[in-house]
Amino acid sequence: MSVRPILILPDPRLRQVTEPVTVFDDALKKTVEDMFETMYDAPGIGLAAPQIGVMKRLIVIDLADPENPDSGKIVMVNPEIVAMSEETEITEEGCLSIPEFYYEVERPAEVTVRFLTAEGEEVTRHATGRLAVCMQHEIDHLDGVLYIDYLSRLKRDRVNKKFQKRARLAG
Repeated sequence: MSVRPILILPDPRLRQVTEPVTVFDDALKKTVEDMFETMYDAPGIGLAAPQIGVMKRLIVIDLADPENPDSGKIVMVNPEIVAMSEETEITEEGCLSIPEFYYEVERPAEVTVRFLTAEGEEVTRHATGRLAVCMQHEIDHLDGVLYIDYLSRLKRDRVNKKFQKRARLAG
């Protein structure tokens, strides 16, 4: 296992739509292991493959909530939201690719997601609360959508400008 560099805004790969995973092999399992290691090191609760430059529809999540037995390690290959509640919730979100910024985002309160495991087995899972938010946030990454896209234009522009300036100064 190895910790991989996390792409930071304004890296253009964060805005790309990813390709479906078609091969379930040792390379996929190694990528999953690296993603968990990278996520824990950051530290975070979810990571999408494009955040480490792998342009595949692959997500790892671990809410690590001892009070919630459903909060352990989750690997989602080719996930798709098949149902969502009309009821919404507003929660504070952050992103490993947009470090140090947290904003309130409104999303459906509940989702049902169909995905494959790293072994290729199909799973359909209903989620509420923090898990529902995390699933939606990470699935957005697979479509080139960032949580700041849900903010007002003013806030979004402010974040984009800060990261464009950081990139210029760093590079």
